[in-house]
Amino acid sequence: MQTPFERFQNRRLMSSYFSVVLSISLVLFLLGALGLLVLNTKAISNKFKEQVVLSVYFNETAKAADITQLQKAFKLTPEVKSVKFISKEDAASMMQEEYGADFLDDVGYNPLEDVVDINLKADFVTEQFLDSLSQIQLQKPFISDVRYDRDLVHLMASNVKRLSFWILVICAIFSIIAFLLINSSIRLSIYSKRFIIKTMQMVGATKSFIRKPFIAHSVKLGLIGSILAVAGLAIALFYLEKYVPELELFEQPIELIIVGLGILLFGMIISWVSTFFATQRFLKLRSDQLY
Repeated sequence: MQTPFERFQNRRLMSSYFSVVLSISLVLFLLGALGLLVLNTKAISNKFKEQVVLSVYFNETAKAADITQLQKAFKLTPEVKSVKFISKEDAASMMQEEYGADFLDDVGYNPLEDVVDINLKADFVTEQFLDSLSQIQLQKPFISDVRYDRDLVHLMASNVKRLSFWILVICAIFSIIAFLLINSSIRLSIYSKRFIIKTMQMVGATKSFIRKPFIAHSVKLGLIGSILAVAGLAIALFYLEKYVPELELFEQPIELIIVGLGILLFGMIISWVSTFFATQRFLKLRSDQLY
């Protein structure tokens, strides 16, 4: 039967283990969230880029065969994601629904033009490529105009680069903070066992023999904390997907697997490294320096 002092020691030991696991899981959860943000930055920016529309307007000389041929040519172009034809009658109906009045009654005719809306793949949504494509289309006699939102394209290009840079910087800072916090928690846990380490050393145990159980135990705690962090991220992703489905987080399973495995490895590696150096420190101390 355990004495009150032994029960107190066991409670303190369990509390120490709990604090290590909790600190590891919380820090790795934040780090994993940042990792997902880094990996999904490109996907999110690509999604916005592919919403940019290049509109090709046809004049009165355009024949149905010209429009059909141009649509087929765009659909066969590898840089194009989707092509949509909107007749001037459909455009008039959409304007009537939007503004709630038939503007054709005022002007007496339909001034709108047939148009083909083109969505490009994200890698080709640049001012240079869009301008080049516009110039090529304007050379055709049955095309009156080609338009796209130049300011939006320029804004996305500049902001995505800036955002990616700062996310990487923040991720690097958080990685360092994660290492320091986990290292600190494990060092405190090892500190409480410094007398055991010194006693084992005094009876002739080798350094590797002394380190081995401490490292194995810390790696186990690191793995438990990592699993909790991954579980927390999975729950957070589930709710984000449920309430913000536009993010399409589960559309990229490879990235999710990479982040999950990265969290597991990071937690175990930090635990191993921190325990190694913490035990090494106490192994080098003299008995009088332990107090």
